[in-house]
Amino acid sequence: MMPAEPLPPPTIRSLRRAFPWIALVGLLVVAQTALVWLTLDYESSQAQESVETAAAEVANEVKQNLARDLQSLQALLWNDPPLPQWRSDTTALLRARRELVRIERRGLDFGLEAAVESPYRAPVFSQLAREDILIDAEVACANARRLSGPAYSRSYFVPLPGGLGIELMDVCLPVLSHSQLSGYLIASYSLQGLLETSARDSRKGYELAFVEGDGTRLARLGSLERGRGVFVAQRIIDLPGISLQLRLDSATGKPDLIPNLSTALVLGLSLALGAVVVLLVRDVRKRAEAERGLAEALAFRKAMEDSLVTGLRARDLDGRITYVNPAFCEMVGFSAEELIGKMTAEDPPPYWPPEMIAEYTRRQKGRIAGEAPPREGYETTFMRRNGERFPVMVFEAPLVDGNGKHAGWMGAMVDISAQRRVEELSRQQHEKLQAAARLATMGEMASLLSHELNQPLAAISSYATGSLNLMQQGETDPQTLGMIMQAIARIAEQAERAGRVIKSVHDFVRRREHLHESIRADRLIEAVMPLVNLHARKTGTRVEIDVPKAPAPVPRVVCDRTMVEQVLLNLARNGIQAMDQVPPERRVLRFKARQLHPRWVEFTVIDHGVGIPPEVAERLFTPFFTTKREGMGLGLSLCRTVVEQHGGVLTFEPLPAAEGSGTQFRFTLAADVNSAASRDAAAGRPAEPSTSP
Repeated sequence: MMPAEPLPPPTIRSLRRAFPWIALVGLLVVAQTALVWLTLDYESSQAQESVETAAAEVANEVKQNLARDLQSLQALLWNDPPLPQWRSDTTALLRARRELVRIERRGLDFGLEAAVESPYRAPVFSQLAREDILIDAEVACANARRLSGPAYSRSYFVPLPGGLGIELMDVCLPVLSHSQLSGYLIASYSLQGLLETSARDSRKGYELAFVEGDGTRLARLGSLERGRGVFVAQRIIDLPGISLQLRLDSATGKPDLIPNLSTALVLGLSLALGAVVVLLVRDVRKRAEAERGLAEALAFRKAMEDSLVTGLRARDLDGRITYVNPAFCEMVGFSAEELIGKMTAEDPPPYWPPEMIAEYTRRQKGRIAGEAPPREGYETTFMRRNGERFPVMVFEAPLVDGNGKHAGWMGAMVDISAQRRVEELSRQQHEKLQAAARLATMGEMASLLSHELNQPLAAISSYATGSLNLMQQGETDPQTLGMIMQAIARIAEQAERAGRVIKSVHDFVRRREHLHESIRADRLIEAVMPLVNLHARKTGTRVEIDVPKAPAPVPRVVCDRTMVEQVLLNLARNGIQAMDQVPPERRVLRFKARQLHPRWVEFTVIDHGVGIPPEVAERLFTPFFTTKREGMGLGLSLCRTVVEQHGGVLTFEPLPAAEGSGTQFRFTLAADVNSAASRDAAAGRPAEPSTSP
């Protein structure tokens, strides 16, 4: 028999039995400590995120208030109001905008023309004359003149009675008269008032302040308790000419430990006691399964990314490229090794065009600062290895790591150069088609032009012959000279009449620009009336214009006036031709314009013809479909295309039975939302009609 192995000493046996318990207790202690730390870290993150969100909201509100004030200040300059009206409007604006303390007008020599103080405070320049601290306003106006738009000055301190003071900031707007600079409009802001109007809902629990680069507070707003300096967020508000630094400091300190410890202990004990045994047994198997699943997921993701035709690019929080897929490398012509690690001001990516590096660097800084909205696409230009520039559409979204933290951005790039070529080809073809239709229209009206020009030419010939006869008689009495002068005046009038007819046709044919501008609805209708009247006189048609009358404002639309005038002319010609078979007394063509919605203006062209048969109505807007032997079938098709390119809708319907037979064509155009008619429509005040022949 083999001798029995001696038993270990009692101390060693006790240690072996106690070891699992010691390990379990140590595990619980570690788990509880980790959970407490994670809870505190989570609450700190939530508090910091709350501060960041509040800072972003206040900064956004400041920007919105400043933009709103700029619109109101620009409204003071509309239509060059007289000085009493300007003072009245300025006083009303100062009552509505408490952050504005003074508005003044100055000439080109910077001499004061007029000034209005805020009714809510004493004049701010009572202790220190305004003319002694004009340097900042002059710098802002110089920037405004250079930028052809508003510009802000840096902030400056103005003393007040009682030993106090106020921090002010000026904004300068150039005043234009007949497209020439005639002076400046300067508005002075109270930084304290700007904080008060922009942070009404963010005062509790926070200290808000405008600060300088070294941390000096310019204006402060917040709770009675100052910020603790634990959860702080800063935002840069970029304005033309300056940048304001907004600082938001939470009045709460670090999270308390006792409540979090109780929660952590309960959670830690329950999780540790229930899962420690299972985890010890299944840990190895689950780890292996997780590694296998991770490997499969990585392989699947790589295969999917390699098969994409969309370029993918990942960047870290500093803007450096951390990943590109093969499609992106093929798109720009550079390898992944040449791209990864790039994207700094000193070492920009090779696919950035050299002439755009400065602009792209500013845009990247804005993205890093969190000023660009996530998941919003934008179009930009990249450069291939061979130097070719091509357009791309970029979509970027935040990149979150495994801990749920923002680690950078993931961008998707789509090469749209082929799409742009197709769009350009389509645009060119459409322009050619529109030009052909316009020339065809003028060809059809050639006979009307000859008839219209014969009358003034015949009158010119008659007056000239009579004048020559009088002069050949050699009479120089005052009556004869008066008759000759009257005849010469008539010759000039008839020549001007013929010139107006020719000019209206010339302008219509030669227009090529495609610029969207704000224009009154009645001006669009009046622009086509010379050509419409040519056709109307020949057929004995009466033309009526129905637009709102004073004091109601005339609607204004934002459109390409050349294209819209062609739509009106085509619809008018079709309406006149539709009334060829009706009695002369019923031949009435009516133009109508109404603003029925704050954002849309409706135009209507009404005729009293025989109407449109159902079989024709089904194909009315089909290209090259026409019921006229000499027509091209493009007029109504082009009309619908032009209206839809403006975001509107073109429809038609028969006249109500009470008005007899006929057809009315309706189309909508985008209204100028800043016009008086749009404001009346938003307030529910309908415009009164005005019908004129």
